[in-house]
Amino acid sequence: MTINPDEIILFQMGWFKINATIFYTWLIIIFMTLGSWLVTRKMTSEGPLSRWQNLFEVVIEVINKQIREVSRQDPGPYLPFVGTLFLYIAISNILAIVPGYVPPTGSLSTTAALAISVFIAVPAFGIAARGVAKYFKQYLQPTFFMLPFNIIGELSRTLALAVRLYGNVMSGTVIVAILITITPLIFPIVMQVLGLLTGLIQAYIFAILAMVYIASASRVQQEMEQKREQQ
Repeated sequence: MTINPDEIILFQMGWFKINATIFYTWLIIIFMTLGSWLVTRKMTSEGPLSRWQNLFEVVIEVINKQIREVSRQDPGPYLPFVGTLFLYIAISNILAIVPGYVPPTGSLSTTAALAISVFIAVPAFGIAARGVAKYFKQYLQPTFFMLPFNIIGELSRTLALAVRLYGNVMSGTVIVAILITITPLIFPIVMQVLGLLTGLIQAYIFAILAMVYIASASRVQQEMEQKREQQ
């Protein structure tokens, strides 16, 4: 029984292969792009709102609220990145109810790519908010000798993000696959529902942790408050 999407080859021509991870990742990207276009193409601020626009605005408002609570900053600059992370992981896990579908988040290559994107986004947002000198100066705090430890900390939390998401998604897939082979139909269905809930929770945790890391790198508001207190 193959449950790792990297091992499921859907198309092969010589050395060129398309496995389930690549195929379903493309499918989700197309689905999200098409869905966002359909929802936003007739958006309006006047008159009655469509069902989809209402849902879209509720999702955006919830994500904005979470970003604001975590970062204590304006969520505007962070919404596209953090919101996309959350929606991609959530949709990837929710579609697990479709027969034959294997979530790409069950592949370590996918979760590693998501974690690397966070790893790149943290200094990018930090430098944009604080400047190059101030951002990299934090790696020398409290002394220069802490530089290698701070760098190792950055790398280890990136690895932790990838492994945490991969482990949780794969464990749920493995459990359901085992139950389907040894138990009646009803119990695996219950586990599948619980798996969907876990998938949403994992999407939320991943997005929140990404925002925590970004907020710690661009803590402009805290620095401003400290300056006011010193004055």
